Amino acid sequence: MIPFLDLKRLNEPYEELIALATQRVISSGWYILGREVDAFETQFAQYCGTRHCIGVGNGLDALTLVLKAWDFPAGSEIIVPGNAYIASVLSVTLAGLTPVFVEPDPETYLLDPTRIEAAITSRTKAILPVHLYGRCCDMNPINELAHRYSLRVLEDAAQAHGACYQSKRAGALGHAAGWSFYPSKNLGALGDAGAITTDDDELAGRLRALRNYGSAQKYVNDYIGHNSRLDEMQAAVLSAKLSFLDTDNRRRRELAQRYLTDIMHPDLVLPPADQLIQDVWHLFVVRCSRRDAFRAYLYEQGISTDVHYPTPPHRQQAYPSFSQLSLPITEQLHREVVSLPLNPTLTDADADYIISRINAWT
Repeated sequence: MIPFLDLKRLNEPYEELIALATQRVISSGWYILGREVDAFETQFAQYCGTRHCIGVGNGLDALTLVLKAWDFPAGSEIIVPGNAYIASVLSVTLAGLTPVFVEPDPETYLLDPTRIEAAITSRTKAILPVHLYGRCCDMNPINELAHRYSLRVLEDAAQAHGACYQSKRAGALGHAAGWSFYPSKNLGALGDAGAITTDDDELAGRLRALRNYGSAQKYVNDYIGHNSRLDEMQAAVLSAKLSFLDTDNRRRRELAQRYLTDIMHPDLVLPPADQLIQDVWHLFVVRCSRRDAFRAYLYEQGISTDVHYPTPPHRQQAYPSFSQLSLPITEQLHREVVSLPLNPTLTDADADYIISRINAWT
C-alpha cells in the first residue's frame, strides 16, 4: 500500500536532530517564548525575506490575529476565494468580519484577480489570497487592486512554504502572511504551530502582544488578547527542519514533473505546469469527473488518495447564511479534485507504479 502521507516516515530523516532539539529545550528549563522561539522567528523571517516573524499557536490564529490587529470596523468585508479551506473563512468570521467569496481561476484553482474588483464595496477592507496547493496567487494584479482601493493584503501561505512569485517568497508578497506548520505541511511541526510574517513594524509589535494575552510587558495588558504562542518545543523542531525545506521542495518538484510528463489519461485534468520551479507542490491535485470510481480503483491498486476539499466553505453547515450562494466554478472543483500521493518520501519506484496504474485505468 502506498499511503497518501506517512508522517512517521516523513520525519525519520530528522529524528536525530529533532531529539537533540527537544533535549535542548528540556534542559533549558524555559518552555514558553524563549530562545528557541526567538531563533526560529529570526530564521524564518530571513528565509521569507521579511523583517518580522511572530510565532503563534496555529495557522488559523495567525490569520485571525492579523485581521484583529488591523482593527477593522465590525462587519467589514474581506475578499476570500470560494474554494479555500474553511480556516481561511473562519479567520474572517472569528475576527467579527464578513467574508465575500470570489470564484477561483478554473485553471490554477487560485483566487482569480479578474473577478476581485466586481466584489469590492465601500465596506471592503482586505483581500485574503490563498496560495493553495503550494502555488502562489498572481499577486501583482491583486496588490495593484489593493493599492487602488486602499485595501490590505493578507496572504494565506499555509500550503506555500518556500513557494516563489517573481523571485520573492510567499510571506513577503502582501502586508502580512499567515502560516501553518501543521505536521503535514512542507515545513511541519510535531503538533500545531503557526506564524505571521510582515515588514510592518507597528503590526508586528501589536501581534506580539495579541498572541500573549494582549501584553507586551508582564501584567500590563494593552489589548484584549489571546493565548496563542508558538511553544519552545515546536520552535526547536521547526528550526531543525528548516534547513532541509528547499531540498525537500526540490524532491517534490521532481515528482511533480514526473506526474506532469508521464500521466496520460483522457479523464484527468492535470494541474498547470507553467510555474513548476516556483511552486512547492504541497499537494498534486488532479480533476476527474468520475472521482469516486477513480479513487476506488486506485485504492484497489494499493494507492491511497485524498480530497482537498470535498465541501466548499459556503456549503458547510457552520455557515447556513451562505448556503444560497451560487459559485459554480468552486462547486465543480470541489466535486472533481483528487490529491495524489506526493511528498519527499515517495520513491521513484512508487511514482512509476502510481503513474502506470493511473494510465491503465478504464
